[in-house]
Amino acid sequence: MPTPVPFSPTAVVSALRAAGCVFAEDEAELILATARTPEEAAGMVDRRAAGLPLEQVLGWAGFHGLRVTLEPGVFVPRRRTEFLVDQALAAAPDAAVVVDLCCGSGALGAALAAALDGAEVHAADIDPAAVRCARRNLAPFGGRAYQGDLYDALPAGLRGRVDVLTANVPYVPTAEVPLLPAEAREHEPLVALDGGADGLEVLRRVAAGAPAWLAPGGCLLTETSERQAAAAVRVFETAGLTTRLAVNEDLYAHVVIGVRPSAEGSGPTAAPAPGR
Repeated sequence: MPTPVPFSPTAVVSALRAAGCVFAEDEAELILATARTPEEAAGMVDRRAAGLPLEQVLGWAGFHGLRVTLEPGVFVPRRRTEFLVDQALAAAPDAAVVVDLCCGSGALGAALAAALDGAEVHAADIDPAAVRCARRNLAPFGGRAYQGDLYDALPAGLRGRVDVLTANVPYVPTAEVPLLPAEAREHEPLVALDGGADGLEVLRRVAAGAPAWLAPGGCLLTETSERQAAAAVRVFETAGLTTRLAVNEDLYAHVVIGVRPSAEGSGPTAAPAPGR
């Protein structure tokens, strides 16, 4: 981590606290450790005080032990989504081919690539800024990111080969988007938040296409809300996937896991959720 710059911590904390930042001391420490000059630190404080998410101000987010590069306008990976990564690794600890749809910054793909030694990792998003970030975050692992609409963005050669398919799809119902915190609704792309009338429109498309792309025994994982969990499970089941719900109450995380049935019994299978 860079050496902290000579810029008054007290002044930074005061400015952040005046802007309504609840964790002003922690944020000040991160800003001062990241900034390379006092001028850069001052600019970062100004942007944070103006309401930009801290991670976009810093240019990175901590996620599953990694520092994930971000730029303004790109969806910020949430801590609760680390639970999805853990579930994917438990379900398919030997996965050789990973695809991350609706990848945003590529945080999920990068975390899985870091944990799965030598796995082939691909990611896709419809937003060009997200794809730029994902390419940078996947490059150290030899992963690739593509711009396009869900499966249309992927190389055809992946069909029937994917062991782990993650899709952190937008799942906020359209009518509830205006109720989101300002950091999200004003500084993250609408396409990463708005899941349609019931919040499940993108999920239905992902689940319907998954069996054609998954290897026998391969699994699809997505995050959802507690309120939508039962409906999301039904979406997976309708697509022909063997489905279960994993919950981490501490993180308020709900992950739906669907496995493409394997007549031969080969390939990774969805293990029971630890402690659930």
